[in-house]
Amino acid sequence: MKVAIVGCGGLGNVHASCYAAIPGVTVVGVCDIEPDLREKLAERTGAKAYASFDEMLAQSGCDVVSVTLPSNLHKPFAIQAARAGKHVICEKPIALHLDDAAEMIRECEANGVRLFVGHVVRFFPEYAQMKRQIEAGSIGRVGVAHAKRIGGHPGLRRPWFMDDAQSGGVILDLMIHDIDFFRWSLGEVRSAYGLRTVEGDVDYASATLVFESGAVANVEAYWGYPGPFTTAAEIAGSKGVIRSDSSKSVSLQVRKAAAADAGGPFVEVPQSPGYRSPFELEIEHFIDCMRENREPLVTAQDAYKALEIGLAIVESTRTGRAVQFESAAREGSR
Repeated sequence: MKVAIVGCGGLGNVHASCYAAIPGVTVVGVCDIEPDLREKLAERTGAKAYASFDEMLAQSGCDVVSVTLPSNLHKPFAIQAARAGKHVICEKPIALHLDDAAEMIRECEANGVRLFVGHVVRFFPEYAQMKRQIEAGSIGRVGVAHAKRIGGHPGLRRPWFMDDAQSGGVILDLMIHDIDFFRWSLGEVRSAYGLRTVEGDVDYASATLVFESGAVANVEAYWGYPGPFTTAAEIAGSKGVIRSDSSKSVSLQVRKAAAADAGGPFVEVPQSPGYRSPFELEIEHFIDCMRENREPLVTAQDAYKALEIGLAIVESTRTGRAVQFESAAREGSR
């Protein structure tokens, strides 16, 4: 399978590393408006560097396009790839507006290609294990959950993150990980309420989600934290509690040599205690879904729903009021 990558920043390099580890997959083209970035990634992968996305689609012979661009550019590039008959692996969020996300899904379906969206937290072993424990009933009926995701502001390295019109801010870029995880684990959301503070290089948001099951989740996301990137989750049920905290020691520790570009120009990428990168697990899963024509762990519709909840939180931060969702049951009764 031949893959092309548009967007040669941090996640473009992550995708390239993942493809290199998958047998039968070759990166045949890389594209970026910044010559230095595309040339460096071309040198790493042995692929041809393209300044023009049109030319890469026409000349590279790719079957799949990885879209690892700023979030506001996901829609036009994904649609162009779909119309060229290429499958699309797009980083999260799927888009910044629901109409754009819906159009991406429609265009991929109309052109007979697959659309995969990188909600990578589903592939982190600790989060997947929490999901399995909830499903198995290990903690009984879930009542209250909390998650946080904090780190330095990525806009200090890549300024487009500072612009909500390009990144969606801390809610649509960072909090959306835990939004998707809780919807995956706890079911559909009934209401969302949010607060947000932006001051200089600090972007902090918190949200309260009430689920159709009656469970309540509190979610925090924070850019500008002076310490290392940290994630934590706690889920309390009628029979027990599950906790995960990346800042605390774990029973299994795998030490790897520091990456050559550590501290370089790209933003932080969350790590997991597992030996295999969750990004590698995710990309390999998407490739297998294409090869075997099966549904992925995270669908494009899942990505749409995560965006819908994220946008509801954004709206709540502006109005000061909770946003209510129509339940599947109420919609089905109409």
